Amino acid sequence: MVSRIEGTGVALVTPFTNAEEIDFPALENLVNHVIDGGVDYLVVLGTTGESVTLTKQEKIAVFEKVKVLAGGRVPIVLGHGGNNTKVLIDSLNDYDLTGVSAILSVTPAYNKPSQTGLYEHYKRFVEASPLPVILYNVPGRTGVNMLPATTLKIANEFPDKVIAVKEASGDLAQMMEIINNAPEGFDMISGDDAITLPLIAAGGSGLISVIANAFPHEMSSVVNFALEEKYSEARNIHYQLLNLIGLTFANGNPGGVKAMLSKIGLIQNVLRLPLVPVIKETEQKILLAIDDLANS
Repeated sequence: MVSRIEGTGVALVTPFTNAEEIDFPALENLVNHVIDGGVDYLVVLGTTGESVTLTKQEKIAVFEKVKVLAGGRVPIVLGHGGNNTKVLIDSLNDYDLTGVSAILSVTPAYNKPSQTGLYEHYKRFVEASPLPVILYNVPGRTGVNMLPATTLKIANEFPDKVIAVKEASGDLAQMMEIINNAPEGFDMISGDDAITLPLIAAGGSGLISVIANAFPHEMSSVVNFALEEKYSEARNIHYQLLNLIGLTFANGNPGGVKAMLSKIGLIQNVLRLPLVPVIKETEQKILLAIDDLANS
């Protein structure tokens, strides 16, 4: 059983055809692109993968395809979250978890549980999970912020099963409180490309990235240099990417990174409603920023 997930993970997008069907050839190109670009692991069926718009059968098909495409070259993490605890646990049986390293499980969205509710939700899920669990806090998406005390309570109660938290609250003080008080072996993973460098400097173990779909070599280089405490080298690439990172989220995720992937010829710029492609102005800015990166 895996004990740590370190370095750069990529939250894979789900490519679609113009008919909004899953584009499996494009998925193959994407998986090879990010692995060849140096990412350390793949996260499949996360929020960046538009998993909430996929049917049960589509989720299984994407998951199985990514396992085959990865071919053991890098670890795989399954994104599996929801706001009905029992259904979330029962649906673990939908997947053949052979060869999977961990499960990334986001806090429940929409029904906004209390901190006690979050603790009880994760307690049940972790007890049922056959794999190590990475907690995921992203209040901008879910409407609820899992506080450090709750994260630490779960981490301390399940030291062999809960191995990390992906933090995307944007609150560095909150993240540092967790790092400073975490049990041994519990990792802090950045869920925000833009603040990964300072978070690693504060003790973080890496990143689950959006922009690494398009620029895996550049983003993984930032992480690797930072983990090696080569901050000058990490800073140089970080600032080369910073404009693109901002554009990634300008009109919502994964609209920005899908536009980038389309511009570099890996996928079609297609999303499923209620998500839509970025507006023309943002698309033009992305094109210019890609050119700037290529010339930097």
